[in-house]
Amino acid sequence: MSIAGTAMLSRSEHTSERRPLSAMIKLSAISKLGDEDDRLASQRSCECELVGRRGAAPVERSRAEAGYLVAGRSPVPVRKRYGAIKAGAFESLAGADDRQRVANTELTPWRMICALRMHAPSGAVATGTGWLAGPRTIITAGHHVYHRGFHGGWADSIEVCAGRNRDELPFSTFKATRFAAIDRWVENADPDFDIGCIQLDQPLGDLVGWFGVASQAPSELESTLVNISGYPADRGDGREQYFHANRILHAGDRRIFYDVDTFGAQSGAPVWIHRTPSAPPVVVAIQSYGTGGTPFDLGPAANSAPRMTPEIFDMIKTWVQQDLSVAA
Repeated sequence: MSIAGTAMLSRSEHTSERRPLSAMIKLSAISKLGDEDDRLASQRSCECELVGRRGAAPVERSRAEAGYLVAGRSPVPVRKRYGAIKAGAFESLAGADDRQRVANTELTPWRMICALRMHAPSGAVATGTGWLAGPRTIITAGHHVYHRGFHGGWADSIEVCAGRNRDELPFSTFKATRFAAIDRWVENADPDFDIGCIQLDQPLGDLVGWFGVASQAPSELESTLVNISGYPADRGDGREQYFHANRILHAGDRRIFYDVDTFGAQSGAPVWIHRTPSAPPVVVAIQSYGTGGTPFDLGPAANSAPRMTPEIFDMIKTWVQQDLSVAA
């Protein structure tokens, strides 16, 4: 989150019990509105992948898609970087900044990534990134929808611009007032569960498409090449989309670490893979944090993200199912 304003929070008096990282944890969603769906426990499913969709808008392949995206695995990093670390509130740049600006944001997969402007009850504004996981479901960082320090609770509203390119809004702007976040984030500010949901009234995803989502074991993610694109505050003031890719350095029980450049306001961006060069994009983590929590043995250059564990996957699946039930 980049503060020109703030993100969101929610209240609860329940304290979640700490359990071993390897154990399944039953998660709940906490909603801003506090209605009958205020707490929806995730149900463990036998499936650990949701299929994405390209959307009804033109599917022309962009030069950025052809030139930037990485797929499969690599025994070595895409590049080796050394140099000073430039740290934002949540993300970091290490050494040279290798992010590339995306120009054709009206094409896939870039149009499935959204520039966010969060409005706090105080009138303050913050910028961030989110991505579509269903027709009306946008996944983002939990601190964009719930943050005690900036909002004092939930955000008042969030503006959503899919595929924004400076002042060009190829798919218009939508105002959202319905949000949810995982209880572990709302109650404990647990960074491993810093994940939130924005629920639109309009089926934006039917037009622009949405990402697939998958929960993969740490062993399946080791050395996998990942793609990250979002709207940083330091370049374009949250109005330009920037991309970078590299290899996963380490996949743990709750978090993955990678040598990919990000900066403040790219929190909430999708961390996605292509299993083969022709395979569709599948999100395996949500970008949230910089080098501050990186284990020493991974070096100074690794950013990190909450991994799409089975519990988190099931929570996102619940949000998407709610989304689809509204459409039905």
